[in-house]
Amino acid sequence: MQKAILDFSLPELTAILTLWGYPAYRARQVWEWLYRHKVTDFEAMRNLPAALRERLRAEFRLAALETVAELRSTDGETLKRLWKLPDGQLIEGVLMAYDDNRRTACISTQAGCAMGCVFCATGQMGFVRHLTVGEIVAQALEFARLLEAQGERLSNVVLMGMGEPLHNYEATLETITRLNDPHGLNIGQRHITLSTVGLVPQIRRFAEEGLQVGLAISLHAATNAERDALIPVNQRWPLGELMEAVRYYIQRTGRRVTFEWALIAGENDSESQAHKLGQLLQGLKCHVNLIPLNPTSGYGGRPSDAERVAAFQRVLRTYRVGSTVRVRRGVDIQAGCGQLKAQVSGVRTPPKPSSSQPGSE
Repeated sequence: MQKAILDFSLPELTAILTLWGYPAYRARQVWEWLYRHKVTDFEAMRNLPAALRERLRAEFRLAALETVAELRSTDGETLKRLWKLPDGQLIEGVLMAYDDNRRTACISTQAGCAMGCVFCATGQMGFVRHLTVGEIVAQALEFARLLEAQGERLSNVVLMGMGEPLHNYEATLETITRLNDPHGLNIGQRHITLSTVGLVPQIRRFAEEGLQVGLAISLHAATNAERDALIPVNQRWPLGELMEAVRYYIQRTGRRVTFEWALIAGENDSESQAHKLGQLLQGLKCHVNLIPLNPTSGYGGRPSDAERVAAFQRVLRTYRVGSTVRVRRGVDIQAGCGQLKAQVSGVRTPPKPSSSQPGSE
C-alpha cells in the first residue's frame, strides 16, 4: 500500500532516498516541492530525475484530503471545507480573511473529540481517531494553495478545529515544526495558536518545548461545579490544577495566555460570572476572548446579546483583565467546528468509544 508522503519528516525522507541510492539533497528538493511550491503531483517536481519521480509515485501518495463540501459565507470572508480522509473519516477546516490582511486557517487535529464539551458539535460526536501529521498539515497546505492562486498568503494558523491538539501531542508538535519551517510554509511561531480545554500534564510539557506559539485555554466557567457541567475533563484536572499549570507555562515561556469564554445566554454571561472570572484571572498575564456561542443541534444554549456582553467586559476591566469580543465568523455556513460534518453525515449520536483517553500520552 502506498504511504502518505506528508507523514514523513525531512530526516525520514532523506533516509529513504539515500537507501534508494540518491544524494541527500534530493530529499531537500522533494521537501521544497511539497511545502514551498505545494505541488499536487510528483510529475511537477521538475528538477528531479524522471526515475526518482516514478519511484516516488509508486511508493507514496501525495493527496491526503478529498473535498466533500465547501461553503462560503455571504460576506465572502469565511470559507469552510469538509474533507474526507483515505479511511472515510470526515474532518473540517476554516479559512478566515481579516481587514488587516491576515489570512487565518483553523485546522483539525483529530477525527471527532474525546473531551465531550457539551456545547461543541465535535464533542457531541465522540472520538474516532487521531490525525497523522500529514493529515493535519495537508489542511494548511490546501488553504495556502488556494490563497497563493489569488496572490495572497496564509499568515496565521490556529489548531482549534475538530479535536483536542494536546491529546494528539506528538503529531501536533511536529505539525508546528512543519508550519514554521523556513523551507516550507514559513509561518512564524507567534502566528500559530494552539487551543486546549486544559490537559494539565500536556500544558506543563508544552511549556518545556521552548516555543513562542500562542496558547489558548477553553475556560467557559470560573468555578469547578459550573465547569464540570460544560467541560467533563475539568473533573480530572479541576481549575486549581489548571491555573497552576497556566502559571507555570507563563513563568517558563514569558508568553501571555488567552482564555476562551463562550458566552451562553443565561448560563455564564452574568455580571456575577464576570466577577468570578475576574477574581480567577486577576494579576495573571492573560487576555480573554469572549465568544458569543455558536448554536448546535445537540445543545440548547443561545448566544448572549450585545448588552450582556458589554456588561461582562465592564466587570472584567475592574480587575484589570483585558478582553476582546471575537467577531462571529461564518455563522450562516455553520463554521463552528464539527457543524458541517454533522450536517453532511447526519451524525446525531457518538460513534463507538475509542480506548484512547485524554491525557494518556
